[in-house]
Amino acid sequence: MATFLRPLSYKYQIIYDTISRTAALSVGGEARFRQLALQELEISSETSILDLCCGAGQTTKFLVAKSNQVTGLDISPVALARAKQKVPQAKYVEGLAQNIPLPDRQFDLVHTSSALHEMTTKELAQILQEVHRVLKPGGIFTLVDFHPPTNVLFWFPVVVFMWLFETETAWQLLKTDLATKLTENGFGIVRQRLYAGGSLQVIQAVCNS
Repeated sequence: MATFLRPLSYKYQIIYDTISRTAALSVGGEARFRQLALQELEISSETSILDLCCGAGQTTKFLVAKSNQVTGLDISPVALARAKQKVPQAKYVEGLAQNIPLPDRQFDLVHTSSALHEMTTKELAQILQEVHRVLKPGGIFTLVDFHPPTNVLFWFPVVVFMWLFETETAWQLLKTDLATKLTENGFGIVRQRLYAGGSLQVIQAVCNS
């Protein structure tokens, strides 16, 4: 169960940014963390990209450096306002990840960072279906999120972080085999890599049809 720090971190951007930067030290800093899911992907200026649950544009700023066709989607108008101010090169849409208000087969790439652990099991299933719908055949879904640590030394900091800032949905994601869920929803796994003692996973999956 999250403490009072969770709502504060969402209310005050400086708290959220500080938490993000501190947590990202385990993978070499925030800039590297924000680009973990983009490694080894072929992205050109014409690649159509959806930054799903883009928040205040923390990863969007790296995406617009690679492509001229970036759309950020988030349910929070406050976060979107911040993103528009910080990363005006992208387009922005307010909406739910589990009901994306955009046409079928529009994107070459869908990216999401540390968002799936906020979703219930039902919402996660809906999101995977929606991502499959908006991706072009052969398009890529790339994500970074929690994973059960493979190094026992990382369990304690993960548990503390979860207790301070996360809710039951994050614990549920630790019990979820995301790669299997993706294959069940029409994706083929291209890469799955673990970082930070196995506590973070990056999955890149191709839309098969």
